Amino acid sequence: MTGYSLTFGPVIERWPLLVDGLVLTIVLTLVGMFLGTGAGLLIALARRSAHWPLRWLARGYVEIFRNTPLLVQLFIVYLGLPSLGIRFSPVAAACVALVLNNAAYTSEIIRAGLAATPRGQVEAAKSLALRPWQILAFIVLPPALARVYPALVSQNVLLMLSTGITSTIGAQELTAVVSDINSDTFRSIEAFSVAAGLYLVLNYLQRLLLWLLGLRLFRGSRVWA
Repeated sequence: MTGYSLTFGPVIERWPLLVDGLVLTIVLTLVGMFLGTGAGLLIALARRSAHWPLRWLARGYVEIFRNTPLLVQLFIVYLGLPSLGIRFSPVAAACVALVLNNAAYTSEIIRAGLAATPRGQVEAAKSLALRPWQILAFIVLPPALARVYPALVSQNVLLMLSTGITSTIGAQELTAVVSDINSDTFRSIEAFSVAAGLYLVLNYLQRLLLWLLGLRLFRGSRVWA
């Protein structure tokens, strides 16, 4: 027996720091989620392009970012790009790396949804003399996104959990703040237990909000339901 007793007071009394870290974690998640998913949609469409250079460029992007660690990508953006005269603050570098990484994963999810679209629907739309962009926007894309929406939700929850990696370049998100609190208080179990609890709350809250968003976006969709 070590005689160790749990004391959360020194951690909880630093709640303003925890709130600041929590806010930055949410900001990083939102930026990576919305910009990454938007970029992923464009990459998925590029993978289906009739122009082979665009297809191969998109494929190369996906292969690079899905087969290298997020941490390495983060270091390249924050530590490598300054050699080329491109400098980012820790928060900006974190946002860039998260967007680039998430775009690669969401593009493959969306591409799978697009590939599962019945060809008969497209042919029927063409017979109605719809323009290609109309077929994509109104016939192909809505059911494709509805079909893969649960996978997109899971991917973006993983993105939120990955924001802790950005503490390695000095972004003061939740993990970085809790690490500082641990260094000040030496209450490791308490500090990281609080962090785990906050991440759990963020996890379930994010899933709930995205579920509600899905209900609104894909109302009446049998595929998503």
